[in-house]
Amino acid sequence: MPYPGAQVGRYWVYILASKRLGTLYVGATNNLARRVYEHREGLVPGFTKAYDVKLLVYAEEFASIADAREAEARIKKWRRAWKIELIERSNANWDDLYPSLI
Repeated sequence: MPYPGAQVGRYWVYILASKRLGTLYVGATNNLARRVYEHREGLVPGFTKAYDVKLLVYAEEFASIADAREAEARIKKWRRAWKIELIERSNANWDDLYPSLI
């Protein structure tokens, strides 16, 4: 099944949530629309599928995959409150940003 909104050649750190203030997942990718689609459709086994983490609540673009991976590792080490603050600075209502990608 094809995925919508391909964005190859761009590098992203993203945060998915199960709901507002719910379970969070931090990831990095070179194709944000494809990767979020995979999470949403349950095509990615593991944490996001087990905890129904599907809402794209934060995304930040980077110049290289190395920069994105570095930011991903840094954010994963943050306290939960800091991640929530990061999300709410740009998405106070925890809107699902995925529809804006497609």
